Amino acid sequence: MVTTAKRIATTEMQVTSIRLETDLKERLKNLSGNQGYQSLIREVLWDYVEREERGQSNHLSLADIRSTMQAIAHQAECCAITGKEIRPNDPMLLGLTLSGQFVPLSQSVLPSPEAN
Repeated sequence: MVTTAKRIATTEMQVTSIRLETDLKERLKNLSGNQGYQSLIREVLWDYVEREERGQSNHLSLADIRSTMQAIAHQAECCAITGKEIRPNDPMLLGLTLSGQFVPLSQSVLPSPEAN
């Protein structure tokens, strides 16, 4: 995740206290494995800061999508391109990204067949 942040000794870091829900802390511990949840939190924060500084949001573009398939939302989703809400039971698309991940897409992201 971290690309420009240099690893420094924890003794050179500032101590900061944040409050986390117990469930969130436990889930972070489970995700972090041997790395430790505080290191994971730092990596997530560095990734966010670097992405924001580069002006990149979490949204993808159509160029990031290899293919799509029709689907029905079983829970609330957010379109990975537009950020538009997709409600449960609404038709949607699943987009396969260049990195091989499936992401939710609203049907409005694709040009209509009449436009071709």
